[in-house]
Amino acid sequence: MHDAPASDVLTPSQLNILARGLLEDAFPQVVVEGELGNVSRPASGHIYFTLKDARAQVRCALFKPKSQWLRFAPRDGLQVRARGRVTLYEARGEYQLILDTLEEAGEGALRRAFDALKASLQAEGLFEAARKRPLPALPRRLGVITSPSGAAVRDVLSVLGRRFPLLEVDILPALVQGTEAPAQLLRMLQAAAASGRYDVLLLTRGGGSLEDLWAFNDEALVRAVADSPVPVVSAVGHETDFSLTDFAADLRAPTPSAAAELLTPDRIDLLGRTRQLQRHVETAQRRALQDRHQRIDRLGLRLQALRPQARLDALSVRQDTAMRRLAAAFDRQLQQQRARVRHAAVGLQAGSPQRRLQALRQQLDALRARPEAALRRRLQRDALQLRGLARSLEAVSPLATIARGYSILQREDGTVVRRIDDVAPGDALQARLTDGRLHVRVESSES
Repeated sequence: MHDAPASDVLTPSQLNILARGLLEDAFPQVVVEGELGNVSRPASGHIYFTLKDARAQVRCALFKPKSQWLRFAPRDGLQVRARGRVTLYEARGEYQLILDTLEEAGEGALRRAFDALKASLQAEGLFEAARKRPLPALPRRLGVITSPSGAAVRDVLSVLGRRFPLLEVDILPALVQGTEAPAQLLRMLQAAAASGRYDVLLLTRGGGSLEDLWAFNDEALVRAVADSPVPVVSAVGHETDFSLTDFAADLRAPTPSAAAELLTPDRIDLLGRTRQLQRHVETAQRRALQDRHQRIDRLGLRLQALRPQARLDALSVRQDTAMRRLAAAFDRQLQQQRARVRHAAVGLQAGSPQRRLQALRQQLDALRARPEAALRRRLQRDALQLRGLARSLEAVSPLATIARGYSILQREDGTVVRRIDDVAPGDALQARLTDGRLHVRVESSES
């Protein structure tokens, strides 16, 4: 309380100072609900207006720092709820409300209910990021739960048609505002999720006040969004609007159009990626063909080396080489024997001619027998090896098969006929036998 001056006579300013102190002490904070009138917003950014009912009015001021946070545009006739302190404007002796907050009447209660339910569901972990599921990269069928006559569905269909016209879209109609809207939205969401038809669901509507969007804050609907077996995208209102389904959904989009863009790939980008993948596939196919051609060439060379004639030629070369080596070894041994004979002949002059000659003859016979025996053994081994190879070649040779009474059918170009499907009536063929060829013509074929 402010003390009055000692004198009983007060000036107007003194009286207003006392009255101001009394008002501010008695009403530190009040909440007043009424109708806006005489709304004024000068260049300073402050907002001045009167708050009135049927029998009275009070002047109010909402200064710029706090007026910037308003979520609506104040206008005459609007019902609002104001929170602030009572004071007196001393210069004119008028009391007024200096406001801290201003909100549309009814929205404050909704906002408190919104915040309370959000805190409760968040404490349960219903909005945790770990619960969110990734959206399909290339959805095939989309279910859009919204009003079929609203602007949101037109925006969504326009963006989807432009970005990805191959996507199948079903409009699942439901009320998005009013007392019956939450139940309809819930039934449609549960039916769509249980149908198994959709890769992803979009829950959407256009902008509005908190009261207009309240259906998307229904607790049962929010829980159904969180528990949906199909990924859900929530796009409710404008960028600054938030609903509880936004927090529970797998993805929140700021607008319906943005949701359509987030759900689909751009067809131009997709076409570019497809062409790039096509080039990669063509390159891989070319490399695979080149590798197979090289493998076929290597197998052809190996097959050529395994032909019977090629193996015989190789064995013949090996035999010729071995014979030359044996002949060279025989020549060397013979030269050594001759040198020994000459040496022995020189020694005859110094010893008994008869005994010396007999010893030399025995030595010469022994030396002659050694290379001849080695040569015979080597020739026997080579002959045995050649006979074994000849038997192996004869076992796999087509000529041996022919000799057992079979024949080989060939086309005129030499292609071997292996199946009935390789020929047709009227085709000219050759039958190769063991002693020649027969020219035949196909009259009919049956399996």
